[in-house]
Amino acid sequence: MTKLSDEMTNSAPVQSKMIEKLRENFQPSHIELINESHMHNVPANSETHFKLVMVSGQFDALSRVRRHQAVYSLFHEEMSTGVHALALHLYSDAEWAERGSVPASPQCLGGSKS
Repeated sequence: MTKLSDEMTNSAPVQSKMIEKLRENFQPSHIELINESHMHNVPANSETHFKLVMVSGQFDALSRVRRHQAVYSLFHEEMSTGVHALALHLYSDAEWAERGSVPASPQCLGGSKS
């Protein structure tokens, strides 16, 4: 397992912890956890809105719903203490080889940015 840099761990502690949990539990062949908080009406440097793109062999036999349930159960603590949104794009290796990308996230329509 690859360790996260000290810089990322200190500057984005929630994101770092989430990535570590994902790596430990799913052994992904591809992982991107993108902090999209800046696209929403939240204070600067927030860690509240994320987009996860993850590819894992563990998803081969799981339906899309079961994949989402597995990830959300891993983040019970984060979802109850500040993470407001988590967009999930979860693929098996074969699905990712066929698809290779995910759609762009829409802009926030709620609230107004100051």
